[in-house]
Amino acid sequence: MRRRGSVQQKISCVFLTEVKNEPSTKREYQKFRVLATETLNPKVLESDIQSAVPTEKLDGTCCYVSAYKGKPYLWARLDKKPNKQAEKRFKTFQHSTKGSEGKAFVWNVKEDFRSVPESWIFAHGVTQCNGYPQPDENGHIPGWVPVENDNKQYCWHSSVVNYEIGAALVLRPQKEHQELLEITTVPLHELLEQTLELIGTNINANPYGLGSKKQPIHLLVSHGVLEIQSAPAVNYQQLLGWFQGCEEGKVEGIVWHCSDGTLIKLHRHHLGLRWPVEDPFLNSRPVLVNVDLTQYEWDFIPKSLFTTFSEFNGRQFDHLKDICFE
Repeated sequence: MRRRGSVQQKISCVFLTEVKNEPSTKREYQKFRVLATETLNPKVLESDIQSAVPTEKLDGTCCYVSAYKGKPYLWARLDKKPNKQAEKRFKTFQHSTKGSEGKAFVWNVKEDFRSVPESWIFAHGVTQCNGYPQPDENGHIPGWVPVENDNKQYCWHSSVVNYEIGAALVLRPQKEHQELLEITTVPLHELLEQTLELIGTNINANPYGLGSKKQPIHLLVSHGVLEIQSAPAVNYQQLLGWFQGCEEGKVEGIVWHCSDGTLIKLHRHHLGLRWPVEDPFLNSRPVLVNVDLTQYEWDFIPKSLFTTFSEFNGRQFDHLKDICFE
């Protein structure tokens, strides 16, 4: 399987969208909804989406594996955002005549943005001007920050990596039986320059029902690895029917990986459908624990996620949510 595209920035919707002045079903505080029209996004035609690979869009937080301190490291998503004064000016501009006429807002990149850690890097593909990364249409500069073991802010990220052995805890389809998922350790160097989704107990209200407050479970899933087998044609009504009536349609959304590297998405909320749903498709697949720590010459912390999974090595569960360490 060829490597799928890397999620470095916001992904365009497969259809052109419109803003409705009504409460969002995605975010409680948002007073508007972004809904898909039935008109295809021109990017779709340019990237030959008909030959693209449709994959499941997971509900987690985006991560990235890249070199840091001379070895592969996990990086957490951290967008550089405007400070309060700049954000106020930007929102005023968006609702003004100039904003509605499509004129560009002028940023002072040196002064308008909140500070970020020195180790922060901006994402691939971010536009630069005079050596400075420029914000996107939402006023954010997408970027990454390395996950350090002693940083409590990213404790769930650090629970799925071990830099001493250079490995990560990953959920993926088993090579011999694609319908079977497996939880296993993967060398970080094999994940270099890939983006992944961190899912689990303390991520986005845990839509997949993983673990518990007492025994949280988190896992990394490489973007594009969960291919959709029954995806319909790229047609509004067919996609709507698929999400509503197909077992495999019980997903947050679809991400199409095009041959030119372009990524195109469709979220359930774009179609006015709710998420999360009861019994999502990810939980309908059996999962095998394949975590053998005897291959590593390292004394693992007794209560680490690596150690706990190793105690279940070789066991198969009917569903992800059935894995319980208590």
